[in-house]
Amino acid sequence: MRRSLSYSRAGRALATLVAMAAVASPPPAAAPLNAYNPYADTQNLPPVAPDGTLRWGTFYKSAAIQQAYERLWNLGACRNTNKAITIPVEMNKVAIDSLPEEDFRGIVVGATGTLRGGMIAFTTAAAPGPDAPTHVAALHPAGVSKLTVSGPLPVTALRPGLTVRVRTEVDSKGVGTQPLEQIDVITPPPGFKPVAIQAGRVESVVGTVVKRQADTLVLQVAAGRIRRLSLPIARDAAVRVDASQLDVVAPGDLVTLTGRVWRGEGCLGEGTVFASAVTVSKPSAVEPGPKVGAP
Repeated sequence: MRRSLSYSRAGRALATLVAMAAVASPPPAAAPLNAYNPYADTQNLPPVAPDGTLRWGTFYKSAAIQQAYERLWNLGACRNTNKAITIPVEMNKVAIDSLPEEDFRGIVVGATGTLRGGMIAFTTAAAPGPDAPTHVAALHPAGVSKLTVSGPLPVTALRPGLTVRVRTEVDSKGVGTQPLEQIDVITPPPGFKPVAIQAGRVESVVGTVVKRQADTLVLQVAAGRIRRLSLPIARDAAVRVDASQLDVVAPGDLVTLTGRVWRGEGCLGEGTVFASAVTVSKPSAVEPGPKVGAP
């Protein structure tokens, strides 16, 4: 038997997400929310198959059963010989890769974690409310689920740690010469290499938000002599997000996703969706269309 991969962070984060979802849209009483141990390392295979499909491994209907089995195994008390133990253990497992894949369209109730094993609670109800059914989408712990978040953000959403791209000119002390009109929140691609900032030249700058004051954005850049920028923000500055990170997803966003669905014992809400692709749109950026709901 192989122990679970190191996805305990996602499991701990789930408690926060479940609390968020329960307040905004509690699932039916029959849907347990506290028996979730999402993955097991059942093979030494890469998370993405040659044809591009994701490999998820095993879902445990009951984390308690699996944890008890692992304790017995580690103590040397179980070596796959006692059917009274092994049969319940096998019945506790679900091969995620064999589950049906479905498409969903809904409204975000809450989100937590990161691209590696994070989770999004959402409802497919046309009129979200306290009794609306809730699903929970789980992102692959290897970070291979495709997540795209786009749309406008308020200036107040510019918090420390976000990566932004701006077009600006700074002096030799890193102070911007003109107010920022456009600020893009982005996720740098793998292998991205920052470019050194040159004073007195208008250029595209990628940096990390250090802080935002009422009308000033302070950025840290990772190359060159000028590393800290202090940039004035225009009164009507536009902020947009085009990123692949979960911490900019918020309740009320529209979400479309594709994933393998488990609706049996141990699922979250109406079902746990092991998502391969997720697209989140900020509401005011979405074109008018059909009402939100399952396809």
